[in-house]
Amino acid sequence: MSQNCQENMPAPDSSQQVDVEKIVPSPSSDGAEKPYSIYTPPERWFIVATASVAALFSPLAAMVYMPAIPVIATDFHKSVELINLTVTVYMVFQGVCAGVIGDIATRAERGSFFGLFSVGPLFGPTFGPVIGGVLTQTLGWRWIFWFLAIAAALCFMVLLALLPETLRQLVGDGSVLPPRFYRPLVPLVGHGRQGNTMEQPTRVSFVNPLRILIYPDILVLLFFNAIQYAIFYAITATIPTIFQSTYSYLNETEIGLCFLASGFGTITGAFSIGKIMDRDYRMIKEKLVHERQTNVGTPGSPGAISCEENFPIEKARLKTIPIQLLVCVACCAGYGWCLQQKVNIAVPLMLQFAFCFAVTAIMNTTQTLLVDLLPAQSSSVTACNNLVRCAFGAASVSVIGLIFNGVGAGWTYTILALISLSTSPMIWLIVWLGPRSRAKRRAQNA
Repeated sequence: MSQNCQENMPAPDSSQQVDVEKIVPSPSSDGAEKPYSIYTPPERWFIVATASVAALFSPLAAMVYMPAIPVIATDFHKSVELINLTVTVYMVFQGVCAGVIGDIATRAERGSFFGLFSVGPLFGPTFGPVIGGVLTQTLGWRWIFWFLAIAAALCFMVLLALLPETLRQLVGDGSVLPPRFYRPLVPLVGHGRQGNTMEQPTRVSFVNPLRILIYPDILVLLFFNAIQYAIFYAITATIPTIFQSTYSYLNETEIGLCFLASGFGTITGAFSIGKIMDRDYRMIKEKLVHERQTNVGTPGSPGAISCEENFPIEKARLKTIPIQLLVCVACCAGYGWCLQQKVNIAVPLMLQFAFCFAVTAIMNTTQTLLVDLLPAQSSSVTACNNLVRCAFGAASVSVIGLIFNGVGAGWTYTILALISLSTSPMIWLIVWLGPRSRAKRRAQNA
């Protein structure tokens, strides 16, 4: 169920064995509607921002030494394709979890929080190659790994000191004091509002997180998102080698700067789509309330309209996806032919920006919808999303060089554009399939 509905329902009997998807917060003792989280808006933004900073290390570690790949290949007397396999292997195991957002934010707020969270993971592809290029040219490529080790250690200390536990099965809305092992060393966030309740979150039985892969709507969303992610990495991972061969006057630092176009596109897309998703959700909710008042003649309850069984969440989230997908297709194909014809470097960089803006909007929308569909399993669904998309991204990075050498840049990215276009029917499949799959899950969990 959605959080908006759950806040109005009584808590389940703790003596019963319940599924993780049924966990709901309890109403307050005076019957008033209880806030979804005890954390204030600034505290929630701090939690998401801190998680975002931690999440940047996953893509940063993959992208920071991209400009150094030709140098590393030369030092080890190996081919560029073989060095690229190190990126592939890392991508198979990397993972970023945005599950904390599902713990502290309702559907109506989630878009903006995902926009902020995405800044961290997108900072890596934006500035990582710039940092890597500068370090490679000034101190040598080995300093890239010293930089990662020092930065990761500092981030870990901040997390250990300040980040509170938000898992709802452990702390509920945040008011339940978790075991000492899960508490931050300096408990500033939520201070004075934890440990003031005798309620305990309902104990749940272990649920295999991989079982969500059997849900048809989730599986379609994961596959759709993974293909866009694979194409995104096919473009960004090949920037060093393609730009060095096409524009031979570029050095390592300048190649790193070429990543700024795609990076700023991803950051701008993340911020913009967060606001757009919140706006679309609000507009469709208001439209449904108005239609109910007009057709039935009775006041429409916003809370009732927002309930999972009543609200077309797939339609609200995917409203702008077709336009974004068309932008991706056009930019991807145009990018390849611009590189093939060796046009002015500004043109492929502008196409990078437009493509990354649109593909980031698609991926953030998909991620938000996945959490909307399974809010009580936000961490599991995010982990599965990363597992699937990183596997596709790794496969893409491992073969893109071979395709490029075989057919050239123009046809390589035209093929990728056609693959992206072929996924467009999945958008309408999700809109049709989603409500039916949600109804089936509710019936199974009843």
